[in-house]
Amino acid sequence: MNLADKTVGFALTGSFCTFSKVLKELEKVAETGAKVIPIMSEIAYSTDTRFGTAEEFKTRIEAICKNTIINTVKEAEPIGPKGYLDILVIAPCTGNSLAKLASGIADSSVTMAAKAHLRNQKPVVIAPSTNDGLGNAAKNIGVLLNNKNLYFVPFGQDDHVKKPNSLVADMTKILPTLEMALDGEQLQPILC
Repeated sequence: MNLADKTVGFALTGSFCTFSKVLKELEKVAETGAKVIPIMSEIAYSTDTRFGTAEEFKTRIEAICKNTIINTVKEAEPIGPKGYLDILVIAPCTGNSLAKLASGIADSSVTMAAKAHLRNQKPVVIAPSTNDGLGNAAKNIGVLLNNKNLYFVPFGQDDHVKKPNSLVADMTKILPTLEMALDGEQLQPILC
């Protein structure tokens, strides 16, 4: 499906090591002509790391999207009643956010955005990035895989030797996953 006439919510959580890859894909989504509404978890919005400062990331994201970042629960809540998103992607989606989504917890800007958006029966795309994906987070991925209107960016182990439980999405597949999710289909294979 063509994204040119769509409004895409693009949410980032705190898997900072993937931000450079995710921002390249955010640029591709913006280049489709879609209106892109950026959303960042409170941690992602305010934390400086060895991968870059919060201010650098915020400035770049707002420049790509040409919209102000939603970064509080209060700002994210109207996504439901106003219904202005066609699709929401969470990339990267940490193990913490996966657990909250699987448990119905909406205590961050990103989890509230997902809850608010899902009430409208519209698709949410999840790009997991967690060191615990084949550990405790596996059960949460399993729960989410069985939920209606949730789609996954294909994912796999990122370093099976040094981090055998770690899973990360193939961020280059964000755009095709979005396009297929808008048609109600999961991009396959999910495991890569």
